[in-house]
Amino acid sequence: MAFFSTSNSNQGTSSTAATEADLANDIVLNNPAEDSISDIAFSPQQDFIFSVSSWDGKVRIWDVQGGVAQGRSQYEHAGPVLSTRWSNDGSKVASGGCDNIVKLFDVASGQSQQIGMHDAPVKAVRFVNCGPSNTECLVTGSWDKSIKYWDMRQPQAISTVIMPDRVYTMDSKQQLLVVGTAERHIAIINLNNPGSIFKTTLSPLKWQTRVVSCYNEGDGYAIGSIEGRCAIRYVDDEMQKKSGFSFKCHRQNNPNRTAGSQQSLVYPVNSIAFHPIYGTFATAGGDGCFHFWDKNHRHRLKAFPSLRSSIPVVNFNRNGSVFAYALSYDWHEGHMGNRPDYANVIRLHPTRDDEVKEKKKR
Repeated sequence: MAFFSTSNSNQGTSSTAATEADLANDIVLNNPAEDSISDIAFSPQQDFIFSVSSWDGKVRIWDVQGGVAQGRSQYEHAGPVLSTRWSNDGSKVASGGCDNIVKLFDVASGQSQQIGMHDAPVKAVRFVNCGPSNTECLVTGSWDKSIKYWDMRQPQAISTVIMPDRVYTMDSKQQLLVVGTAERHIAIINLNNPGSIFKTTLSPLKWQTRVVSCYNEGDGYAIGSIEGRCAIRYVDDEMQKKSGFSFKCHRQNNPNRTAGSQQSLVYPVNSIAFHPIYGTFATAGGDGCFHFWDKNHRHRLKAFPSLRSSIPVVNFNRNGSVFAYALSYDWHEGHMGNRPDYANVIRLHPTRDDEVKEKKKR
């Protein structure tokens, strides 16, 4: 059932459909990595500084000044890097990847160090504030079916929580931590009690979970799956009954379909990011499109055209004035889909209020 004004991402009304002209002012970073881009994270203290993790085994920190992006520093893992995030004070960058190692990079000194390890690749890292004292620590999720908390000053994890299956995605806002695993399990953790799972549930979407992203208020989360669908979920059961729903996105009409059929080309929803001020959100997918949505009024704010390359990750900067998106291989077709000529580009889109601010219903 389509709850948004349009369900197919290549169909839009005149008010919501964007063109490539709307992207003309985007700042373009050509070749920001030597392999597929896995994650983008902005500094919480600077508007135009961000880190990029990549399958080439490197984490790079970029600084945009006067419309020009400059590489500030980089450090390496011994395998593909799958996730990167900044500490609250903007002084450190954390990362994890296929070498099973968790690293911490000190921006001022330019030094990186190993602070932890899992028994399998580390898929996601997040800085969170835990317990009654609101202590900042790093939480990491791995394919070893666990999440671990680190205080960054000692090599042993403070706490290990066993997950229902391999961790594919993880996000946190306020006191909410949500972990999406294989077999569609969703584990919800209240960071006031970080060492135990508050609630487990199954994704309402029928196929593999690709991404979870928490609302700014910390009362719910969105799920994106490989079948081109997104689910809007709430932790509270009554709120879920009232306001939860799912919708189709990142699907395109199949040019080879037979007359009268409803057959669509379906692409994975790779990334979901919430605007830090307005609480609206962006989705991006394997169809090369990104869109801005308003979950509260259940409609799409802006539909952007396909950029003819999958988009593995998107993110907003700290005040939502910049929207970063990567054009890069997203691995949804496996190793065989990765061509030597596949684009590796990051674009920075200056957002406008008419794109990302909710529109009150008349």
